[in-house]
Amino acid sequence: MTGIEILIEAFLYILPAYIANCSAVIFGGGKPLDNNKKYKGKRILGDGKTIKGTVFGITCGFLTGLVITLATRNTIFLGLGLLVSIGAISGDIIASFFKRRIGVNRGGPVPLLDQLDFVFGALILGSILKIPSLWAFLAIIIFTPSIHLTTNLIAYYIGLKKDPW
Repeated sequence: MTGIEILIEAFLYILPAYIANCSAVIFGGGKPLDNNKKYKGKRILGDGKTIKGTVFGITCGFLTGLVITLATRNTIFLGLGLLVSIGAISGDIIASFFKRRIGVNRGGPVPLLDQLDFVFGALILGSILKIPSLWAFLAIIIFTPSIHLTTNLIAYYIGLKKDPW
């Protein structure tokens, strides 16, 4: 497999997760997913995880999988798009829960966790349907932090995020 083929495999595999993750930010807001509930005196998730963001994130990621399916004529991307989208949103939510437990406030940075939480969720659930090649997996893990930081900076500068990370 050539380097280009590896990058294409990685891109097609993880793109719905990237779209799900950023769509939750773009279309989020509204009622918090945790309904303002607390666990051991701390918010379960915080205001950044919303019902609307969760629904829109998963929906946009799934639709990305649908577009990839139509473009490649490979139906595996339909189910994969749904699974990696759910995994991405779930990974981000789980990381938020643990960040609250250790006292990190909303928007507070936790290097690498912030860039890879959604990817690990996506890879875990996506692997139910398709396990990426080792090289595609490594490409996803290696390139995601810089892609994530770049998109977060863009979101910060256009006013979608309060923090640049």
